[in-house]
Amino acid sequence: MNADERAVLEHILSAEFVGASQLRSQLDRTEVTAVWGLDSVSVDLQVREPCEHAALPTALVPVDAHVHNPSGAYVGEILVWTDRGATLAALEFAWVTDEMPTSLPAVVDGRLSCPS
Repeated sequence: MNADERAVLEHILSAEFVGASQLRSQLDRTEVTAVWGLDSVSVDLQVREPCEHAALPTALVPVDAHVHNPSGAYVGEILVWTDRGATLAALEFAWVTDEMPTSLPAVVDGRLSCPS
């Protein structure tokens, strides 16, 4: 996992929700196993065992991680997926712009921000 992927995951997992602490504890054991497509910043993740499993009721981490550009316009959101609610499984940048993002957003003043 690269530094940008880790920073975005740390930001999202800093929210408090059922299973958050277990997912945070998995970060050091998480690696990228696949990129979703050519030039995509969305990736599949796998957590090496042994690890502490979360007990999320759904596969999607329950955090609204909206991404805005520097002018404040909404450009998408980051979704964190889990494997059966237990381990980190994917990091997805779901964009709403015409162009696919070429990088993950940065955490700026506690918000996810992309260059315009």
